[in-house]
Amino acid sequence: MAKTLLIISGGVEAADAVKRAKEMGLDVVCSDINPEAPGFAIADSALIADVYGPSDTAAAAERFHTKIRKIDGVICVAADAPLTVAAVNTRLGLKGLSQRSAELACDKLAMKMRFAECGVPVPWFSAVNTAQELMRIVAEKGRDFVIKPVDSRGSRGVQRLTHVSDLGKAFLFARQHSPTQRVMVEAYLPGPQVSTESVVVDGVCYTPGFSDRNYEFLDKYAPYFIENGGDLPSHLPQTIQDRIKEVQGMAAAALGVTRGTVKGDIVVHEGQVYVIELAARLSGGFFCTREIPLNTGVDFVGCAIRVALGENPTAEELTPKYQKHVIQRYAFPKAGKVVAISGGDAARAVEGVVEVNVTAKLGDIIPGAGDKRPSAAMVLAMGPTREVALASAEKALAQLRIETR
Repeated sequence: MAKTLLIISGGVEAADAVKRAKEMGLDVVCSDINPEAPGFAIADSALIADVYGPSDTAAAAERFHTKIRKIDGVICVAADAPLTVAAVNTRLGLKGLSQRSAELACDKLAMKMRFAECGVPVPWFSAVNTAQELMRIVAEKGRDFVIKPVDSRGSRGVQRLTHVSDLGKAFLFARQHSPTQRVMVEAYLPGPQVSTESVVVDGVCYTPGFSDRNYEFLDKYAPYFIENGGDLPSHLPQTIQDRIKEVQGMAAAALGVTRGTVKGDIVVHEGQVYVIELAARLSGGFFCTREIPLNTGVDFVGCAIRVALGENPTAEELTPKYQKHVIQRYAFPKAGKVVAISGGDAARAVEGVVEVNVTAKLGDIIPGAGDKRPSAAMVLAMGPTREVALASAEKALAQLRIETR
């Protein structure tokens, strides 16, 4: 009898994981609060439950588990919901992410404290309880800090203080994005940033996912951090890449993640590696579903699914077979209401382009930078060199017309 996998989130990127699980011969249950979630059209069964509601999803999973079919494993894809995964694991007695690890992964301050205790290199950081306390820190140490909500998702509420004129306003903006009204600051360390993604098998951390993050619009969108895709393979020296993978393993161990997946945000400052954050989930942004397989030939999502089901992929399966050049870039229209979209077919026809995903729809509101990335489309391109792949991505973006007013 086929094993059953629960995939938390039925969004567009999660639907890719549903497809992969089906290809592996699994019965797939998909959970999402949206009854029109794309994953539902592919999955064998659907649970209407809040992705970010641990008890809601755990209760629905338990009903399914006891009354319909045993669930053998659970993952979340492109959704920052490790607490929900842990709740299901606990309720159903499954191996995988623990409640404690999920709590650490969702609390940036507790995470940084744990890293510091375990010798994982991190930027200087501190909790900030009031705007006055923030002003004291700046008076003593200068403005080169990042202020962020302790427990928000993505980059919501995150600001660089060197580009902020009103510290009190920056504090309130960060706090309003924290469900628990907590704020922290950390030193801004200039240097190349890297996105990493690993599968952890019985305490061994394998990191086939390795992308140089593209921040060409830092000044344009300041004080907010708007990432514009990534470049694979990394341009960093192999010694630095090896150190990043070592530190990623240290960080996973510090959070107590012995089986599952972790996604790292890493900075290399003056030749030293520092962990900005570590997420205990499969990434969004098509990193795990598209970029890693294209770049390395590693079936990353398939390996993650097997680990969730209690199986052990081999080191060979998680080792890159090659390093092909992959470029990801986003389209950022002017803020406003989307009134016209065109050029998708022309963009897809560009040589080297492997995917164009237009996320904007007519009538959507493209926000200004701040609590949400103002992107409207994503392009993936490949080529024999980075330069060729980048030229293809940029040519495809030039074909897209997303008009706002």
